[in-house]
Amino acid sequence: MGSKNKLKRFRENETFSNVFQPTRNELVDSEFKLKGQWRKDVFKNNNPLVLELGCGKGEYSVALAQKYPNKNFVGIDIKGARFWRGAKTAIEENIPNVAFLRTQIELIDHAFAEGEVDEIWITFPDPQIKYKRTKHRMTNAEFLERYKKVLNPDGVVNLKTDSEFMHGYTLGLLHGAGHEVLYANHNVYKQEGSPEEVTAIQTFYESQYLEQNKPITYIRFKIK
Repeated sequence: MGSKNKLKRFRENETFSNVFQPTRNELVDSEFKLKGQWRKDVFKNNNPLVLELGCGKGEYSVALAQKYPNKNFVGIDIKGARFWRGAKTAIEENIPNVAFLRTQIELIDHAFAEGEVDEIWITFPDPQIKYKRTKHRMTNAEFLERYKKVLNPDGVVNLKTDSEFMHGYTLGLLHGAGHEVLYANHNVYKQEGSPEEVTAIQTFYESQYLEQNKPITYIRFKIK
């Protein structure tokens, strides 16, 4: 993407009512104005709040919002030029139950209050296979602790990935730490009875993986 296109998207994001871009200082050094207030101030309802972490272009967040109009969705990514597409689509198609937050995932507990979130989706994260990159894996123990802070006691996490490594790493970590695995599948499109919300929505890259006969894995779990 050219720098001119990026700048244009950044400027357009600033005009979107469904995009929020707090600075790091606003999150860390002061109380973020939407923390604990997402339902009331953004969505104007008391419906369940669902996050997609590392939402990329925002297509999964938008598709979930369309499929589940009685839930609120927030796509989170540090790259605003990417989720510009999802934010613009939501406005153009009048999808009121999805918003986008530009921030780093490690600041999630500064953006959302304790117990404010009902569900988390992690879709096709970078598996960070190299050993030295474990601190960046989005299902490592440190990240799980952050997710636990913002999830309500019955909250769940969904991991959907094309990486068998990430799938195996996460399952091992969950079992080893005593978390509750509610569902796990190494190939959701080949297994009967896979959850509809997992197979009914596909990202652009996911459809490409499927054309290559690459298995898509899925885990649904609770953090204890």
